Amino acid sequence: MKKVMLVDDDLTMRSLLKTLLELEGYQVIAKGDGDENVLVETVRQEKPNVLILDVFLHRANGLSLLHNIRQQADIHDTTILMTSGMDVKDQCIENGANGFLLKPYMPDELTDWLREICG
Repeated sequence: MKKVMLVDDDLTMRSLLKTLLELEGYQVIAKGDGDENVLVETVRQEKPNVLILDVFLHRANGLSLLHNIRQQADIHDTTILMTSGMDVKDQCIENGANGFLLKPYMPDELTDWLREICG
């Protein structure tokens, strides 16, 4: 079973996406906002196939977290999909994201992307 880690500070969004992804057969680790170092360590421990990361978090910066993960030798190749309500796709891709979805997006957009990446 493919493992997806979801980091979003919006509880409703996190809950809906967790349910959707579990129905699609993914194991989901859902995290809210938190300290950047703790989130990096969680990625290191969980080793998700894909990290779905919101750009604008209350207590952390998604772009900074993306950059931090890309600097870690053991987790730098984690597949990362960035999401945001603002069109910051270019910034995300330039900083090493594997993909970007502009919120609000249709559930099929997410599941299609995951199927393409995870098989």
